[in-house]
Amino acid sequence: MKKALLDSSFIITCVKQKIDFFEDLTMLGLRILIPQQVTAEIKKLSSRDENAKLTLKVLENEKESFERLNLEKYGKTTDKKIINFANENRDVLVATLDKDIKQKIENGKIVIRGKKKIEVV
Repeated sequence: MKKALLDSSFIITCVKQKIDFFEDLTMLGLRILIPQQVTAEIKKLSSRDENAKLTLKVLENEKESFERLNLEKYGKTTDKKIINFANENRDVLVATLDKDIKQKIENGKIVIRGKKKIEVV
């Protein structure tokens, strides 16, 4: 089964735009991976961002729908960890809105099209 690694920008945007990314990615036959560092990033944002606060609730309600990963050994920043993990695991699709991450990886990517649709590119 193919895997999809989700970044905080992707998760928060999906929640904000009311996209059920858990269902959409599962229907594409993907196993969802969310790094602990991404969850920590969202927690930090939730103190001042309502969308991040709502995202935390969604992740808590869906905790059986995804696998948690610890990317500690892959770098210093969350973005660097995602890039290094992706470059080591070429079969993992990466779901992010971050241009820097998109440019630095050669993996398949998952994007949001037209504010409502998730697509693998």
